[in-house]
Amino acid sequence: MFLLDSNVISETRKGHEADRGVMDLISQHASELFLPVQVIGELQSGITKLLQRGDLPQAMRVEQWFQAILKKHSSRILTFDLTCAMRWGVLRGSSEQNQIDKQIAAIALVYDLTVVTRNISHFTGTGVRLLNPFLADVPGEPMSQNEPR
Repeated sequence: MFLLDSNVISETRKGHEADRGVMDLISQHASELFLPVQVIGELQSGITKLLQRGDLPQAMRVEQWFQAILKKHSSRILTFDLTCAMRWGVLRGSSEQNQIDKQIAAIALVYDLTVVTRNISHFTGTGVRLLNPFLADVPGEPMSQNEPR
């Protein structure tokens, strides 16, 4: 089962221009995909920035897509609970960088999920299983990285 980072779910907005590796993963594993609440916050932040810039048409398009994502994944959005917070505290102790990504890593570790992201380096050293499905980044097969726990 997979925990999607914001760069992966955002790729789906590109329609026919989306990376084939990402779209294949999403279509082949639709019932195994989860979103962390942090991704929901990052997507909402993007919409807010569009509104603050005055780009109402784009903000409305992204908001419509965002609402569809929330509806589609509503039963598979994972919260950041006490157990996750404790795991995050351990991860945070090793480095102050990429704090939101470390929260996502904590959720993945607690629920035994593979983090799917383009930003593999943000999760290195956390112990999570990683998958970069972007074929544009890795010619041929998608890149995966399994770290020991």
